Amino acid sequence: MTKKGQHVVPNGNGWSVKKAGGVKASSNHPTQAGAVQAATQIAKNQKTELYVHGKDGRIREHNSYSGGLRTKK
Repeated sequence: MTKKGQHVVPNGNGWSVKKAGGVKASSNHPTQAGAVQAATQIAKNQKTELYVHGKDGRIREHNSYSGGLRTKK
């Protein structure tokens, strides 16, 4: 994970929210939807990016909250 912001990644038992470059998860969730919800709040508060990874680890969704307006890529 090299892109700045929050990343939702699979963790074996569910899904984790991790800060870019971080080793320890900010939070763990049984579902991806729960992790995305938590990561979205952090990204909005920090005005940063949100990256949602698939089970294969590849980024499948990217949302930006850096400009106050949400943009989805």
